[in-house]
Amino acid sequence: MAAESPAPVVRQLRLVVEAADHEAAVAFFRDALGLPQEAAFVSAGDARVVILDAGRATLEIANPAQKRLIDEVEVGRQVAPRIRVAFEVDDAEATTARLVAAGAGEIAPPTRTPWQSLNSRLAAPADLQITVFQELRTPDDCSRIPGNEG
Repeated sequence: MAAESPAPVVRQLRLVVEAADHEAAVAFFRDALGLPQEAAFVSAGDARVVILDAGRATLEIANPAQKRLIDEVEVGRQVAPRIRVAFEVDDAEATTARLVAAGAGEIAPPTRTPWQSLNSRLAAPADLQITVFQELRTPDDCSRIPGNEG
């Protein structure tokens, strides 16, 4: 009999971001990007937090060469800080336009990548650099890529 897989130790990835303009950051990520609000808490001293649901979370750990490659593909030059947040969306062009209208700075417009996604780079509230990406391959296409067999 095969050994059973151990239960996952981590249940959730929660990225905590300090935003000097809390209201603007919440409006951008909740209202413009469309992340549903799960909870909000207010504590003494005007301490506030809003928890937004960003769907499935992954932690992408890239070495310096990969970080440089992604910057080059998405933007054409090195611009990203150590941490960049990426959001998968259904329509990268429409989402990019909506976020720019909501106050994001466009660093690079939607660009087709070698790994078949459409990625834009934006300067967002809370001093975050974000990528909005749309997968152009289906899950079946991805499973046929060498090294992704499963």
